[in-house]
Parts: sequence; structure tokens; C-alpha cells
Amino acid sequence: MTVGGVLGAAPKKYPDELRRRAVRLYRESDPKPVIKRLAEQLGVHPEALRNWIKQDQADQGERDDVPTIAELEELRRLRRENDQLWGVNRRRKGADHTLSALKSIREKRPDGAPIYVILDNLSANKTPAIRAWAARNKVELCLTPTSASWANPIEAQFGPLRTFTMANSNHPNHTVLARTLQKYLRWRNANARHPDVLAAQRRERARVRSERQQRWGRPRTKAA
Repeated sequence: MTVGGVLGAAPKKYPDELRRRAVRLYRESDPKPVIKRLAEQLGVHPEALRNWIKQDQADQGERDDVPTIAELEELRRLRRENDQLWGVNRRRKGADHTLSALKSIREKRPDGAPIYVILDNLSANKTPAIRAWAARNKVELCLTPTSASWANPIEAQFGPLRTFTMANSNHPNHTVLARTLQKYLRWRNANARHPDVLAAQRRERARVRSERQQRWGRPRTKAA
């Protein structure tokens, strides 16, 4: 992994001009042509042509079962904005640190919208003071089952963190390690979809499934 590398967009299979021409031909035809036949004439896959037509109809307000291009762009923007990691290094776990973290999360959404936070089922994460504060501030504490912190979606992010900052390393002290971790988080937030990051996440999920013999959301198969 090269920190600061640029990830280019995947090449499109069909040019935009061909897409526009295909949709225009379909719209201007009367009666409407069979999609499969028109696709063969244009040299494109029928399903691709069918999706182009559906998308154009959605953009024109003719159907509401498909998101418009504008809506898709908005979803992509929200994903980019929300797919961010941050971390604070502490010498120990404690209720005061948990409450401080929850307050910083709440500050990110000052509009008062409900926030759902997934936490390990630790006593330090569910003290009366924390529960009272959460109830007052519209923060729902979603505690993982006992001995099942691996089920927290954040766990998949620890794989890349270990791969790129801790594996085969020899940090002289915790201060240097903390700086390295923060440097990685800054790089990762700018390159969340980097192939190396995604591959490390997949490996971490596979490791967890292998160790636990359990895939989250699926019942464990009973032994014969």
C-alpha cells in the first residue's frame, strides 16, 4: 500500500454517447422495439439497455421504483461523508472515556437526530450515568451480546489497521504508535475504497468467521 496513492475510477463498459443514443432510439420508436432486438443492433447487453431505459424513465419522473441519477449521486456523497473513521488512544478502558466518546459523537449531529451507537457489552459502557445521558440526548446504546464483540461491524476495520500500522513493526513507544495509527486513519478516510483496504477488510471478516464458525445473521448449524 502506498500512502497517499490515488485510486482511479473503474472504466465504463459502454461509452456515455452510446447509452444516450440507445435511450433516444427507444424513446423515438413507435411502436416500441423489443429490447433484446434493439440491444443486438446496438451491440450491447439486453439487461444493460433495459437498465438504461429504466434509469431514463426515473430521471424523467415517469417511475418511482428506481432512484434518479441525482438521488444516486446524493447517496454516493453521503456514503463518502459517513464512511469515516476516527480514534482516540487511551491507556485504559473506563466509563469516563466512553462518555467522552459518546459526547463527541453527539456533537457531530447537533440537529438532535437519533444516533445509534454499537458498543461492546462492557460494564464501562453501560453505567447508570452513561444510560441517563444517552436517554437525555437521543443516543441509543446498541450493546453486542456477551462474548460477541466480533459481531460489531467495526471489527472488520481492525484488520487493515493491524496490516498497515502494526504488522512487522517495531515502534519504540506508545506515543509513536499512536501517531502512526492517526496517520493511517487520515490516509484511510481519504482512500476508503482503496483495493488494499477492502482486501484487508475481507480477510478480517473471513478470519472472524473461521475462528467463530459463525457468520453474523445466520444460525449455527447443529452437529450431526
